[in-house]
Amino acid sequence: MGRRAVWLAASLAAALALASPVSAEDKASPAAKASAVLKDASGKEVGRATFTATPSGALLSLVLTAAPPGVHALHVHAIGKCVPPDFKSAGPDFNPDQTKHGFMVPEGPHAGDLPNLHVPADGKLEVEFVNPVVTISQEAALLDADGSSIVIHANADDYKTDPDGDVGPGIACGVITP
Repeated sequence: MGRRAVWLAASLAAALALASPVSAEDKASPAAKASAVLKDASGKEVGRATFTATPSGALLSLVLTAAPPGVHALHVHAIGKCVPPDFKSAGPDFNPDQTKHGFMVPEGPHAGDLPNLHVPADGKLEVEFVNPVVTISQEAALLDADGSSIVIHANADDYKTDPDGDVGPGIACGVITP
């Protein structure tokens, strides 16, 4: 993992240093998993995300194989639906606690706020980080009644503009499933 990815993971952990709503079920079964295949507006697979329950929250492992190069926001969205071209069907950012958007605001972040992705020219990137605010199947759960999705956006997240960080449209989306 490169320095930038390590820094992003460390900054996410610092920014999300909140009381964790990790459930007893998720703590008791750290192998609980959920995953998503991310596809662009044309239906081409650009990567895969895996969420693994840990005693500290959900570990996200993201492997991109054909993502557009550049800096892109990454968010978990509140609805498990990915209709192209802009993936607005995924709804707003996942926000069960009704906080403000962004790591840079005192009232934030949303549970679905994640670090920006710095995708190199070849479109390949692997990152891992823990989101202590979400769980796989209990309180603040990714697998709630209407599901959730993971979305890569056209622009970088400014980490402060509510409701979404001024990230632009979705450019890739994956429904999170058990």
